[in-house]
Parts: sequence; structure tokens; C-alpha cells
Amino acid sequence: MGTEARIEHLRELREEALHSGTQRAVARQHEAGKLTARERIEALLDKDSFQEIDQFVRHQSTGFGVEDKKPLGDAVVTGHGTIDGRPVFVFAEDFTVFGGSLGKVVADKICKILDLAIDTGAPVIGLKDSGGARIQEGVDSLDGYGRIFERNVQASGVIPQISVIMGPCAGGAVYSPALTDFVFQVDKTSHMFITGPDVIKAVTGEEVTMEELGGATAHASKSGVTHFVYPTGLDALEAVRHLVSFLPRNNMEMPPYYAPGDRTDRLDDSLDTIIPDSSNQPYDITKVIETVVDDEEFLEVHELWAKNIVVGFGRLDGHTMGVVANQPAFLAGTLDINASEKAARFVRFCDAFNIPIITFVDVPGFLPGVDQEHNGIIRHGAKLLYAYCEATVPRISVITRKAYGGAYLVMNARGIRADLVFAWPSAEIAVMGAPGAVNIIHRRELSGADDAEARRTELIDDYEAKFNNPYVAAELGLVDEVIEPRETRVKLIRAMEMLRSKRETLPPKKHGNGPL
Repeated sequence: MGTEARIEHLRELREEALHSGTQRAVARQHEAGKLTARERIEALLDKDSFQEIDQFVRHQSTGFGVEDKKPLGDAVVTGHGTIDGRPVFVFAEDFTVFGGSLGKVVADKICKILDLAIDTGAPVIGLKDSGGARIQEGVDSLDGYGRIFERNVQASGVIPQISVIMGPCAGGAVYSPALTDFVFQVDKTSHMFITGPDVIKAVTGEEVTMEELGGATAHASKSGVTHFVYPTGLDALEAVRHLVSFLPRNNMEMPPYYAPGDRTDRLDDSLDTIIPDSSNQPYDITKVIETVVDDEEFLEVHELWAKNIVVGFGRLDGHTMGVVANQPAFLAGTLDINASEKAARFVRFCDAFNIPIITFVDVPGFLPGVDQEHNGIIRHGAKLLYAYCEATVPRISVITRKAYGGAYLVMNARGIRADLVFAWPSAEIAVMGAPGAVNIIHRRELSGADDAEARRTELIDDYEAKFNNPYVAAELGLVDEVIEPRETRVKLIRAMEMLRSKRETLPPKKHGNGPL
């Protein structure tokens, strides 16, 4: 065979690999409202940047008729490319080939991509659309999942890992996304669950639809497994590109810098009036965040879960910041089990990838309740405390209103090594709110007194005058500066400029034993 013939043969094989799925399978994928694996990669990456790896891999399995079907590349497309010119690795499960099921060579291809991503220090993005383990290959398939999980753990905290659920993801397959940093789900066309509706009905008698059990809304609002939900696959992939713009390639680099279209000296008078006159009235903390960050661009993470706390990414003077903030508009901004877990994992991600953390504090305490106590609010609340105490990135707190009791400490207080603490004049920093404090301190005086209510009101007013302000904490050095709300952006930018060279190390150890 001459050179031209050999090149022509290569081209034929490439063309065959590009169409491993049958036309019928591709048509059914489109009819279901889903893109093919290659269409997804094309939408995710910069134009013409994708370089495929293992395009000619074939499975070597026998039995159950699988030996008669050996499509090139098997049921996953793998390779590398760029997003906004920055390198990433990607694997996309191909539902048009063997239903996207994972056999040995599929696992081999995914493991190779994960190994390359770890070795070169680049993010990895998995596009999930699979029927699960390839039953015909038996335990070999299960071992493949195990090998992928092990690499997910090795990569954790080294490179960003993103999972995009774009079809079915069931059984053991769900643990790889759960081990990654961020999970996206496409609404209505993607599902995740350990055991499906049929098994649940057979074992427990409960009847539930796939959507109710493992749809995007269920995981984004109830279980907290999913961080982002988008109506279409294209929307989800565009959102992944947006998320990647905030992240460093690996844990040895700083996040990318983007020149802001916003002024560093911008003041915003609207912040001076955003806190209601009554301390029991809610306000939307996201409006504060959007006002402070560059160009009002704030990417909220876990928006639908544990709404009493807000986490997400923004920029200050072009530099990525992680933001954690109590949300007074939901459950009065109290910390509960879900909010503590949500914020703790976000803080740990930011710390792993050199992203400074800004914390907006307006927390009246932990959510009271028997269910909260019995389900472990002590243990779960300690996760957030542990995450902040462990973090060595620059950490700044802004106390906007309430900062009461143990919850004040958990929200990045000076006592747990916050680098700087700012407070607005509306800040109330105390062991507890005035009514509760008066009831304890003056219990005997008020007990049985004829004018108990009038006296209680007088004592509450006195307590608020003395303690419901930031100046007692400022006198003790626990607040570094009391600032006008409209100055917040300017103060944070200047503080971060000062802290950018911060270097802090923790005592040497294999790892801590956090309150999991």
C-alpha cells in the first residue's frame, strides 16, 4: 500500500470514528432534545481547538453478542482543547454507542484523560450521558468505575473538576460527579439517582417519577448534589465556560485576571440605605454583593439550595473572589444544616484554589429546632467553622447587621483568623439579641415585677444602645474599621491589594479529621 493509500485509509477510519453511533441512534438523541457527544464538545470548547485522544480504541470483550459490534472510540469521546484560550481536558459519554455504557476501554479512556489533566495541571470537564455499567462486561465494568473514582479523589484540590449531567446517570456512576467540584444539570433531560423508581417501588412501596426522584430541580433544591441548572444543553455548556473564567488551571496558580470595566474608586450611595430601620426586616444580600463586585457580575453557586446563605464568584479590580453571605431574606439568615454544608464546601474549594474569600455577615444565630439538633446541627455547623479555620487564603469579613453568638464566630470572625473585619454602622455584634439577653441578665429583677413589661422595654433599649453597634468590638480590636456602606467596594479592593502577598502555612500533618 502506497503512502497516498495509507493516508486515505486513515481518513476513512477517522470518518468512521466520527460516526460510531448509527443514524437512528443519533436521530433518537436529537428527538429527546439532546446533543450528541461531539456536538457537546464543539459547543463547549473554542472553535477548532479540540484534539481527540484514543479515537481508534475498540473493546476486546466477548459474549452476549458484543464481539460483533466494535465501534471505533467506543462509548466516550475524549481529548483536550481550550476555553477562552486556556487549556482544559474533556470526556463526553456517547449515548448513541452502547447507550453510553461504561466498559473497560471506556474507563481506560476516561482514566487517561484524568491522568493527563493531573500531570499537566488543567481542569477536566465530564459530560455525562450514560446508561451506567456495561452489564455484558460484568465486574470489569465496575472496576472501571472504581479506577475513575480513585482519580477523582487524587485530582481533588489539584485541578478543578466539573461534571455536566446531560442524560441518565444512575447507580455507581453518580459517585464520580459527586466527587467533583461542581455539578451542572440540564432540566428535564437529565436524571441522577442511586436506585431508580422501579427499585424503590419494589423495596419500599413508594411511587415516584424519574423527574421527582432525580431531576435537576430535585437535586438543585432538595439534595444539594447539583450546583447549577439550565434549561438546555447549550445553556449549560455556555455556563461551564463562564464558570471556568473565574478559576485557576490548578492549585499552583492564581485565578486569571480580567481588566474590569468598573472603577476601583466607585462609591455607591444605595448601600447606605439598604439596611431597613427595623433589625427584624429582611433585605436581599445579593443586591449588596452585585453592587460591590466588578460590573455587577456575580455567579451564584447552589442558588436553589439552602437559600439562607449565598455563595458564588465575583471579581474585585479584575481578580476572582469567592463570596459567602448570610441571606436575611430567607430564614432570617440563620445558619442551619444545609447552609453550613453549602458554605463549608465552597470555602474549602476557594482555599484549595487560591481564591480569596469575602464574607458578608448578617446572622442572628443557628436555626432552632428539634430536627436541626437531632440531625446534627452541631456537627454540620462545625464543618463551616473547620473550613474557615483551615483556610489560608486572604479572608475579609464585612458585618452588615447582626453577628450574634456562636454563629458570629463561625462566619469568619477575627477569633478564627480573619485577616480583616469591616463593619457597617448598622452592625450589631453581641452574644445574643437584646430581648434574649435582657431576659437572662435581668431575670430576677423582672420576675413578678408590676411594671415588668415597661421595665423590660427600657432594659432592651439600654442594651441595644450599649451593645447593638460595632464600636465595642472596634474598641477591642475585633473590628478593624467601621466603614460607610457606600465605601465597601473601595475598602475591599484596597484591602485585597494589601493581602495579595499573604503567605500562611498550617502545622504539618497528613490531613485533619474534620467533622464529616
